[in-house]
Amino acid sequence: MGLFSKDIKTMDDLFLHQLGDIYYAERRIVVALPDMVAKAHTPDLKRAFQNHLEETKGHVQRIEQVFEMHGSKPKSVTCPAIDGILKEANEVAGDVDDENVLDAALIAAAQAVEHYEMTRYGTLIAWAKSIGRDDCAQVLQETLAEERHADTLLTKIAESEVNQAAA
Repeated sequence: MGLFSKDIKTMDDLFLHQLGDIYYAERRIVVALPDMVAKAHTPDLKRAFQNHLEETKGHVQRIEQVFEMHGSKPKSVTCPAIDGILKEANEVAGDVDDENVLDAALIAAAQAVEHYEMTRYGTLIAWAKSIGRDDCAQVLQETLAEERHADTLLTKIAESEVNQAAA
């Protein structure tokens, strides 16, 4: 089912489709983060990735909760965007020998993921409110706040230690 397929007829359908997209993305991120933890050298970065892995597992559970609140079973919708971002992250990380530069590359890749997620959650929150599902919006807002915090933390780690060491 494509984004503008005939199966999407209502805003409710669109909301569930997008929810399936971020469900797929979060589950893929749960699989990708352990590799990022293993590749990271800076202790603060390694710890940030480990903590975000645990948060991401919670994000998956919250999405499942929103599906259930909405009266639907959790269903993934293939997300080529997150697949592409994760593929690029693997390719870039595979090309870097210097561990300080690698950490900078890992942060850039992780922030690309965070920014994708933030756009999706922001949209889902707005759509949930538009269809009268403030309860769903509230649950999604918790995750958006965690994604923003993760992005801010990555910026702090990059600017306070990683970028300088890589330069």
